[in-house]
Order: sequence, then C-alpha cells, then structure tokens
Amino acid sequence: MRIAYFVHDLNDAAVARRLLMLKTAGFETVVAGFWRGAKPALEIAGARTVPLGRTYDARLAHRSFAAAFQALITRGVMRKVGPAHLFLARNLEMLAIAVAAKRHFRVPPAVVYEVLDIHRSLLSSGLTGKALRLLERVLMDRSDFLLTSSPAFLYAYFESPQFPDRRLPAAVIENKFLQLQPRDQTDEDAQLAPGPPWRIGWFGMIRCARSLDILRDLARRRPDLIQVEIRGRPAQSVFGNFEDRVRDVPSLSFGGPYAPADTQWLYGSVHFNWAIDYFEEGANSEWLLPNRIYEGGSCNAVPIALRRTETGRWLKSLDLGVLLQDPASDLETFLEKLTPADFETLKSAARHAPRSVFIADQSDCDRMATILEKLVKRPQRVPLNDRAGHSARC
Repeated sequence: MRIAYFVHDLNDAAVARRLLMLKTAGFETVVAGFWRGAKPALEIAGARTVPLGRTYDARLAHRSFAAAFQALITRGVMRKVGPAHLFLARNLEMLAIAVAAKRHFRVPPAVVYEVLDIHRSLLSSGLTGKALRLLERVLMDRSDFLLTSSPAFLYAYFESPQFPDRRLPAAVIENKFLQLQPRDQTDEDAQLAPGPPWRIGWFGMIRCARSLDILRDLARRRPDLIQVEIRGRPAQSVFGNFEDRVRDVPSLSFGGPYAPADTQWLYGSVHFNWAIDYFEEGANSEWLLPNRIYEGGSCNAVPIALRRTETGRWLKSLDLGVLLQDPASDLETFLEKLTPADFETLKSAARHAPRSVFIADQSDCDRMATILEKLVKRPQRVPLNDRAGHSARC
C-alpha cells in the first residue's frame, strides 16, 4: 500500500516521526509539502520528498496563498508524487491540496485529515474564521477519516455545534515518543541531587512568551531556588530576539536545538519538565497533548502542567507530575516547600508509570496500519493522467 503524505513543514520533527511510523507499519510513502528554514532533504525517514515551496512562521496569508496555488496545480504535483492508495493530509491547508488532488484519480484515494493542532484562526469570530470553518466543513465532507493526537480536539472542537452533522469517523493516536529499539535503561538522572536549586527543563517547540516571563522572573529573583535549561527552536515571531532575553539571567540558559538521540541525557539533567503553554490559551493550548510530556515521560522527568488543561487531566489520570493553578504565583511557593523526600515520591511515580503511555513501539505502528488499511476498500488506485509516467496499477 502506498501513501502520499501532505505536510505543512517538511522540516518538522513530528513529520519525520510519523513517516518512520508509516515505514515501520510497512507502507511505502512519499511526502509532499512546504518547508520552513533550511531546504529539506531529498529523503526523510526513507520517504522521498516533493518540496512545494518555502513558507514562514506567523504569515498565515502567505501560507494560505501558497496552499491555494498548489491546490490549483495539483496535476503537476501528482506527476511528482505518483500513484497512491491513500492521502494523509496534515492540517487544513494540506487537506485542501489533497482533496483537490483526488480529481486526478479514476478511483480516488481515501483521504485522512490529520490534526495535531487547531490553529487560532479557525476559532476567530470574524469573517476569516467563519470562512475557514466553512472551508474545513466542506473539505471534511470530501474526506474519509479524521486522525487527531488528543481527545480534547474531538470533544472540544470537532464535536462542537459548529460541526452539527459530522459523520467522519475518527481516532486518536497520541504523538508519543517513537522508540523501536530497546534503550539503555541506565537511570541517568540518579546523579542529580534532589534539592535546590531545582532544575526545570523547557524543551521542544518554544513559543510561549508567558512561560518565558514566569521562568525568567523567578530565575532572576531566586537563583538559589531555580535553574532553567531551555532547548529547542524558539518561535522568533513570538519572541523577537530570544537569546537576548535569556542572556542577562545567569540561572536561565538556552542551548539551541537538540536531536531525538539527546533526549535521555537532556531530561536526565533536570528535575522537572515544563509542560505549560499559554500560546493559544483557552483553545489549542488547553486541548493539546504536547510532545514534551511523552519525551520527558520516557526519561522519567517529573512534569509540571496546568491543572485545567487536557495535559493536566491526562497526568492526573496517571497520578503523575505537579499540577498548578497559577504558575506565576504557585511555582515559587511549591518549590520553597518541596523537600527531597517529596521529590523522590514524585520521581518514583514517574519511574513506575507504564512505558506504553509515553512510548510508541511496533504495536502503535500496527494499530495505525490497521486503521489506514481499512480505509482502502479497493486494491487499485488508477490515476487519470497517464502522462504522469507511472503505472496505472499501484
């Protein structure tokens, strides 16, 4: 079975993770999409790439125009992509391209809408928001399945009144930390003394200005109580010159991006994993289950989260982590009262949590394969464009 994966950013680490899952599940995959930053590689996780052009953070109009243009010229795109049994489209703009591309197939491929975030523009009460929601409903009517990474996306958005007639079947596949080979179980956090200054790690996609303000203020005032290590890719559209804001606080440090292979020692070097995000407060930030809870959980880091969010509910169901109501006022008090014995209790809970809640393995890949294979009801997908240079049989 051959899958064409349409993505918003070929350089997104989550895209590579999904491609590796598809490869492990036994699918042949080609990935077509835009990119941000450096030009993408010719191949990602064994999948051939079809670059569609460069886009930029915080430039929705530009991205929308680029997606609309590609939707108009999908015949040329499909010449490069080739035949496919199924289209997997990540985010709304890529769903528009995938649905448009269906018209070049005599027997259209199944289309899966993959949602890992709900963009704030979709929740706007203005004309733009209404138009985007209408477009989403129209495109979903032409799709076959909805794949999300958090149950809150279903009950808070897709099952809301704005989708009164939604009949699209759906499944939740959490964006777990993918680990296909046994990892050295050496507990690298054993040498980290359980006491102040407490080390907090904020790793991954760095896009929350309020989190930076909270951590920066406390680190500046109380270097005896807290040290903060930040690693990942800051959203410059949010912070401007991020490094300047970090440089003047000695107990706050930024070490740049990191690779998946770095996660074990990175999370092992901190007491707590910062899993709080106000970037889209009241909406996407309340609903998502961020990558860092899986990365950190796989390395026994103790998470800190907001009690009221889906992340907080998820952690509470597992009796894990520290749940705060208002970190700006609660974090300092919590750390002042925290004893080494209290921390060891939190750490023990993290160590003894089931690995399967954090780590995706072969069984998760097989589950995805089962879902996708059921959507492909016919053995052949025949492209109408014989000039594409591909066999009619897929």
